[in-house]
Amino acid sequence: MSADQLFQLSSTAAMLAWILLIIFHKTLWISKALIGTIILAMSLLYFYLIAKNFGGMQPDSFSTLDGVAALFTNREALLAGWVHYLAFDLMTGIFIVNNARKNGIGIGWLLPCLFFTFMLGPVGLLLYILIRWIHTKNYWIDVE
Repeated sequence: MSADQLFQLSSTAAMLAWILLIIFHKTLWISKALIGTIILAMSLLYFYLIAKNFGGMQPDSFSTLDGVAALFTNREALLAGWVHYLAFDLMTGIFIVNNARKNGIGIGWLLPCLFFTFMLGPVGLLLYILIRWIHTKNYWIDVE
């Protein structure tokens, strides 16, 4: 498959996962299902892309902004970065849904958090942390 096809496939899978997460946010099985399928597939794709392109990375590639920018001049490395974002933002969305369920935070409060997590990653998490803090009167998040 070409990089463009893998981009389209991974983006579509991520969108499907987000829709399923929103629809089934009250269920206990959705997290396991998404982690065991879509996130696993993204992780395998990410590993494949990194392994395939590892030879082009210099030891100091991650030590400067210019070094990181140079990594992303390769389309497959850029795709790997995109898949990385998709997988970790989805994991963050799963965390938000699970934590909100434990704390009795309804979907009305979650929708903006999940939207911003999908679009802007850490901004959605920040919004959720603020909403959770106001709702529970407890800043510290129990991750168990």
